[in-house]
Amino acid sequence: MSVVRKTITLTEQQNDWVKMRIGSGDYTNDSEYIRDLIRRDQEHSAGLEQLRMLLDEGEHSGVSQRSPRDILSAARERLKADGEL
Repeated sequence: MSVVRKTITLTEQQNDWVKMRIGSGDYTNDSEYIRDLIRRDQEHSAGLEQLRMLLDEGEHSGVSQRSPRDILSAARERLKADGEL
């Protein structure tokens, strides 16, 4: 993977924040922190895109014949089966 050098401008407050994050030991330098922020933003964007796709799929699937109580019950059972409830 090739590396591209960038120059960014931060406010004093932002710079102090970055220094604090590095000083806490979470990151070793500015670049590592910025790359982590970019990775998190990419993951967030991918998650939003998947959510949009699922919402679109749901809207196009039509009206459910199940009652709200049936849907809630099925969701609870699924969560229990997955060990999340």
